[in-house]
Amino acid sequence: MAFSVATWNINSVRLRLPLVEQFLQTYQPDVLCLQETKCPDDLFPHDAFKALGYEHIAISGQKGYHGVATVSRRPLSDVNVIGFCDMGDCRHLSSVVEAGNKKIRIHNFYVPAGGDEPKPDINPKFAHKLGFLEEMRDVVADQGDGFSSILVGDLNIAPLENDVWSHKQMLKIVSHTPIETETLEDLRVKGGWSDLMRHLIPADQKIYTWWSYRAKDWDASDRGRRLDHVWGSQDLENHIKDLQVLREARGWERPSDHVPVIASFDL
Repeated sequence: MAFSVATWNINSVRLRLPLVEQFLQTYQPDVLCLQETKCPDDLFPHDAFKALGYEHIAISGQKGYHGVATVSRRPLSDVNVIGFCDMGDCRHLSSVVEAGNKKIRIHNFYVPAGGDEPKPDINPKFAHKLGFLEEMRDVVADQGDGFSSILVGDLNIAPLENDVWSHKQMLKIVSHTPIETETLEDLRVKGGWSDLMRHLIPADQKIYTWWSYRAKDWDASDRGRRLDHVWGSQDLENHIKDLQVLREARGWERPSDHVPVIASFDL
């Protein structure tokens, strides 16, 4: 059975709803996980998604900031939200979807960006990010008894050398500092997660999912980072068949600075 999951930091779901509708009409993933929806639950555009066949919706939103949403063509069950760092931010949502002979818990994450200064003693935002990552260690991959796990989202860290345009120049830039990259990789491995993007695309190849709004010509300069990720329980390594990073979406009208990533499985 073919099954696909997409992740996209949309940077305001209501502002960019036409782009989301265009994406769903063209690519039709079974599940779409959105981050940075910036929308309280009572204003989420349910009807627009249901009109496109995405009748199953789980949301955790707040006004103006953060927020995650999972929309699906398949029923969602056991919806759960984890709060991190006692901040009251809406940065996590999980739900279970059935596909093939598997029940898959899908975690949708939006990790704090961390500000500009990579020093937790003088930058509370960076300290928050590191604290968030430590609490993420409790989110481990389920595997066995018919269950599998997928973790997607904007993790705001580019862990590998070829996840950034210049490893050397980025080592002191938030999102690619050693404390971030080493912590993320450590919690991934210890949590039983496989980096499914790098399972299909070797580590010696560049992958970017984000290009800054500050670039005058993002396409020409191509100073990207892989901030968006697809992890899975290790049993899914044998089932993932394709990965699409929709670079062209960065050039759409009024785009997000992130682009959609679609993982396709044969279950």
